[in-house]
Amino acid sequence: MRVGLTGGVASGKSTVSALLRELGAVVIDADQLAREVVERGTPGLARVVEEFGEGLLTPEGDLDRPAMGRLVFGDEQARRRLEAIVHPLVFERYAEAEAAAGPDDLVVHDIPLLVESGRAGDFDAVVVVDAPRELQLERMVAHRGWTREDAESRIAAQATREQRRAVATYVVDNTGSLEDLRARVAEVHARLVDG
Repeated sequence: MRVGLTGGVASGKSTVSALLRELGAVVIDADQLAREVVERGTPGLARVVEEFGEGLLTPEGDLDRPAMGRLVFGDEQARRRLEAIVHPLVFERYAEAEAAAGPDDLVVHDIPLLVESGRAGDFDAVVVVDAPRELQLERMVAHRGWTREDAESRIAAQATREQRRAVATYVVDNTGSLEDLRARVAEVHARLVDG
């Protein structure tokens, strides 16, 4: 069973991903893979520097992720140029990780931009972690230290709640407590495993 997991920024998708992993799912994390393909010394980082310049490197030679984020989330063309470099490298890693999973495993692809990439139809089911926009903004400002302006631009660069919900097989509401979330994730996991 191949499952796509997505949700807007600060919706709680990472928490849901961790809960699914605890329940035995094989989780393939797009964000983690996206970080790995642009680590220091990789061809991916070399291509990013070639495209955007050395100003996006830290003094140690790593990608300055906050600077890159500010650049691409305020400029759709820049974001598309970055995605054209990173996405093929990530998909290659996805294929490797999926091939390593067992035939009876529940394989969850944790993809923040699942809807934006048009890949919802690639999965047997899609789980959308949902939270209202104001709650997302509150979480980004309070827990991540972002300015409200940065948080709003990040949300604006992603699919809307309605677009995500339209492709959902299951919606996981994340407005309650961690216990509420854990119970809903267990319920969805059971349905996915039972087919």
